[in-house]
Amino acid sequence: MIFTWDSKPKETIIRKATGMASANVIELTAANWEKEVVQSDKPVLVDFWAVWCGPCRMLAPTIDKIADQFAGKVKVGKLNTDEAPDIAVKYSISAIPQILLFKGGDQPIDKQIGNQPMDSIVKMLNRALES
Repeated sequence: MIFTWDSKPKETIIRKATGMASANVIELTAANWEKEVVQSDKPVLVDFWAVWCGPCRMLAPTIDKIADQFAGKVKVGKLNTDEAPDIAVKYSISAIPQILLFKGGDQPIDKQIGNQPMDSIVKMLNRALES
């Protein structure tokens, strides 16, 4: 449960608690993985993260900026590895943060491990959009 004394809308409080500040970032779960990632008609950038992970929190603003910059072209989502361990295991996520890029299926076409600079992620996305 999230407790707060400020007057921010509940959605804003929840987004901050889950590490998502941008409305263009979706929360991925085991329940919506198939629909949002595997069956997506757009490339999907997935940030595998956890609340306790400092580098994950450092990467969050970059993920938000990417989601805003590529809105309508690329779907950007975050998957909490503590809440969806089966998905993390399926993709051999042994270190976080880790970014996987999907395009029309359940196998990633690209990945980056660690707190990557924005230009590196942008290049990866542009390659996927051009192919």
